[in-house]
Amino acid sequence: MGIDELDRKVTHALRINGRAGYREIGAVLGVSDQTVARRYRRLRDEAGLRVVGLPNPIELGYETWVLRLRAAPDAAVAIAGALARRPDTGWVSITSGGTEIACNVRVPASTDRESLLLQKLPRTPRLVAVSAHCVIHHYVGGAVGPDRRDDALTAEQIAALSPARAGGARAAAHLTDADAPLIEALSRDGRLSYTELAAATGWPESTARRRMQELFDSGSLYTDVEIEPELLGFRAAVLLWLSVTPSRVAPVGAALREHEEVVFAAATTGPTNLHVTALCRDMPAFYRYVTERLGSLHGVQRIESAPVLRHVKQLGAVR
Repeated sequence: MGIDELDRKVTHALRINGRAGYREIGAVLGVSDQTVARRYRRLRDEAGLRVVGLPNPIELGYETWVLRLRAAPDAAVAIAGALARRPDTGWVSITSGGTEIACNVRVPASTDRESLLLQKLPRTPRLVAVSAHCVIHHYVGGAVGPDRRDDALTAEQIAALSPARAGGARAAAHLTDADAPLIEALSRDGRLSYTELAAATGWPESTARRRMQELFDSGSLYTDVEIEPELLGFRAAVLLWLSVTPSRVAPVGAALREHEEVVFAAATTGPTNLHVTALCRDMPAFYRYVTERLGSLHGVQRIESAPVLRHVKQLGAVR
């Protein structure tokens, strides 16, 4: 399908506020709510667009781990699929000739790390190596907010669509076991109506509405958008692991926030200290990004890269 400027604006609007109504988006974009609804349905059906509701690991104090797994060539797809079906994985990708899997895992900080690494991973002799890197600071992507590729809307339009929070200080962020069915439903479709959320949770509609508002106002939940990047003209997704002089990690991370090629960046533990996901129009564009922008940042000593061969999971639950 072809993506035009209005499609890009609708997509950007949903990144700003995934729960915004068609009428609200239409008023900001200067089109009818029927037009917005029609574009949304077309993007959903033909471009893989999906709004998902996710726990905010930063507000909740969760730990995020980036895992790199090396598997036998005939086992990578099955292992990646098993990881993708887990509710605690955020994204799962196959890289490096089909033998390496990269994924992130979000877990409460109280979780037994030994259990995470030794019991939650697929148990198979075809998994030959695992390395785990704990995220210690987020710079770009996810709960931090839309990346620099989102440029279809003006600053005024962004402000008009930004979710309004309840007055006063933010309440303490708490998710309980009782919220599990709500989180599961939103991880599949973050735009479900309150009637649909009530049916999914077994709660009264008023309870679903109130709990949703509490969790979004506290920052415990946020929405994000997944869409096939190729349809927007981006055909080169590459995972990067950077070795940066320790005193330069923060400045380099701040610089990455201004790079439109970067959709995720975080400081991590491990032999490298910055993990980045870059999205470029093609590999020549990636070459220019690495040689002209990334490599010129003061403090970057070494760059390891792995093109993504397949996204097994992007954000929400696997459908």
